[in-house]
Amino acid sequence: MKKFRRLFVYIKPYWGLAILNAIFNVLGAVFALFSLTMAIPFLGVLFDIQEPVRNKLPLAFNVESIQHYFNYFLTNQIDNHGKIAALLLVCVVVIMSSFFKNFCIFLANYFMAPIRNGVIRDIRNKLYNKILKLPLSYFSNERKGDILSRMSSDIQEVEWSIMSSIEMIFRDPLTILIYFFTLLFMSYELTLLVLVLLPLSGFVIGKIGKTLRKQSNQGQRRMGGILSVVEETLSGLRIIKGFNAEPKMKERFNSMNSFYTQLMIKIFRRRYLASPLSEFMGTIVLVIMMYYGGSMVLNDKSYLSPQEFIAYIIIFSQIINPAKAFSQAYYNIQKGMASLDRIEAVLFADDIIYEKAEPISVTEFKSCIEFINVSFKYKDEYVVKNVNLKIEKGKTIAFVGPSGAGKSTIADLIPRFFDVSDGDILIDGVSIKDYKISDLRNLMGIVTQQPILFNDTFYNNIAFGAINTTEEKIKDACIVANAYDFIKVYPNHLYTNIGDSGDKLSGGQKQRISIARAVLKNPPILILDEATSSLDTESERLVQDALTKLMNNRTSIVIAHRLSTIINADEIFVINNGEIVERGNHTELINLNGLYKRLHDIQNQHVSL
Repeated sequence: MKKFRRLFVYIKPYWGLAILNAIFNVLGAVFALFSLTMAIPFLGVLFDIQEPVRNKLPLAFNVESIQHYFNYFLTNQIDNHGKIAALLLVCVVVIMSSFFKNFCIFLANYFMAPIRNGVIRDIRNKLYNKILKLPLSYFSNERKGDILSRMSSDIQEVEWSIMSSIEMIFRDPLTILIYFFTLLFMSYELTLLVLVLLPLSGFVIGKIGKTLRKQSNQGQRRMGGILSVVEETLSGLRIIKGFNAEPKMKERFNSMNSFYTQLMIKIFRRRYLASPLSEFMGTIVLVIMMYYGGSMVLNDKSYLSPQEFIAYIIIFSQIINPAKAFSQAYYNIQKGMASLDRIEAVLFADDIIYEKAEPISVTEFKSCIEFINVSFKYKDEYVVKNVNLKIEKGKTIAFVGPSGAGKSTIADLIPRFFDVSDGDILIDGVSIKDYKISDLRNLMGIVTQQPILFNDTFYNNIAFGAINTTEEKIKDACIVANAYDFIKVYPNHLYTNIGDSGDKLSGGQKQRISIARAVLKNPPILILDEATSSLDTESERLVQDALTKLMNNRTSIVIAHRLSTIINADEIFVINNGEIVERGNHTELINLNGLYKRLHDIQNQHVSL
């Protein structure tokens, strides 16, 4: 039941529509019941089983009075117009009842449509917004394909399995209750028998539903694995082809796909079992009730008349279809809840960079950035340890060291991509945790080793995140970044689409677009994460020239692989195993004859070769 309460949290914003849906479902059930109960007095009077009623009594709002009134009305019609005319009238009333019943069903579904689609939209929005809020550390533990699976196939499963069944959850219990109370009034003995038998059949159906949910969860995880392989294939296609690894990747994908297919076959077989099983169980209940109730009527042990017993059977038979649909919906929801579990694992993830209730707004950088005994722990292992440093405004500092030493992690702590585990980072004497996160990040421009570009135009990639920019400002940024010369070659200039991740551009061109983006932002603090490490000599020259222009009169934090690019830095910090092991300018570090000197000598040897 707790699982269903979770589901109704998403429906809560649509309670008004849900109430309208419930009202019209009730009216639909009432009109259906009315057309069925019309048969009771008509059969009795028509076939002379029941005494004609010729004395009209005042109409009161109780069952006996309404029953008496119908009997009087039918007797009057038969006396005045004959049985055929009375039969025709009853048929017209049944048709009208059927019309109003189906019209009410249409209106109920009409109000259900925005609930169903609105809930899916809300879940999709919440999931995407949560992905944007989660820190980078969360995605270090998750496969990209699995996240994509939750955003696509899991949400689609919720839509088809849960939301397609939610209208049955709203409609069928109400229909069953209305019919049930009618049956209870007609014969409490038979209805009590039904109450004993139906839970037994429900128990059998429920046991199968639990296993279905477990298997569905496995299925969605397997789909996440498949999407991960596809994502890796698309991003690594050049390497796959270069190493003739197509057979290996094909075998890996086919194996995962076959396992997923076999699992889904099991799931669908169980799913398809719901409808025939519930119908069979309902038929058993109906047969037992017919035998028990029929015996009572034949032996005059029941106060039900034959025509009332027939009507009772007809009304009970109308419960079977909604009960069958409800059980099918239950199966579907069990399958969909497995996907909802996976979605909520992201939605309720606690690993968030929190902002204070009343954060400090900041619009300018005045004096310095200071690390005070900063340590950062990834899982249970410290990857940054006891870092103490100070970066004065307008200065250029550099982090150098072996791969995996913790250089990028230290830089990522400043814009709060990660939060420090111990110690604190101050900007202008205030902890960065006290600042509004968006204001803090507005102070910084970031250029990464791998340029992050989007499947959009030059214009929109450079203006990414900027507000109220102009084409002239973007053009100026491109000129500073040495990018406009190759942009203007394209027929549509700034409005040319650059392809997925900028695939239409070379590595150097991509990097210069990233630099143009940072130039346009015009931040007081600049973070350059090995921005030239993967470029050829000519591209590096153009990019380095653009970076020099960008760094002018800014506070720059450079993560360097090529030491030649940071020789003129005001201060260089040598990082090893997450700790600062050396610090000073280029000349001082060379004279120190330590790790920096060894790295410098190794790179010079490679250059001379």
